[in-house]
Amino acid sequence: MGFWKNLFSGSDASSAPDTVQTEDYVAADAGEPVPQLLRDRNGNPLRIYFTTDRDIDLYELEELCDAVGWSRRPLRKVRKAIQYSFLVVSMWEQRGAKRRLIGFARATSDHAFNATLWDVVVHPDCQGKGLGKAMMKFLIKKLRSEDISNITLFADPHVVDFYRNLGFMPDPEGIKGMFWYPD
Repeated sequence: MGFWKNLFSGSDASSAPDTVQTEDYVAADAGEPVPQLLRDRNGNPLRIYFTTDRDIDLYELEELCDAVGWSRRPLRKVRKAIQYSFLVVSMWEQRGAKRRLIGFARATSDHAFNATLWDVVVHPDCQGKGLGKAMMKFLIKKLRSEDISNITLFADPHVVDFYRNLGFMPDPEGIKGMFWYPD
């Protein structure tokens, strides 16, 4: 009965939000060395973790996007985009009882073969420390665990090398994407 219930409800233990500390994930799962221990201004260690929980404060997400210079988008549309995404990953910095959103990404998918990554963002204070790479590896691992074999994304020119270093490449078959925009 559990199999059929899970199949039709779309919820099971494996789809429950999952939280992983960056250090644990990078050391245990990605085969990468643990990134340097991050510390606050007072020298206290910071705890960085990922979660797939979709309950994100949209104002906090907007602040993160503002920090990297992205254009503002209507919050009702952002909420809808998160709601209908196949996977949502956020990265958090924990300082005592306070936590701060420092990274975000989401993926849409056909639930069988393909996924496209959207809205990959890491706070400027946290860039260049291996955290964006760890978040992307976490995201890719989650998609691969769902048997998604074709992962695509769109990248601004200044971040193409970041994605290339993670194994992304321009379409090897030379197919050019096409876009339609309203007038």
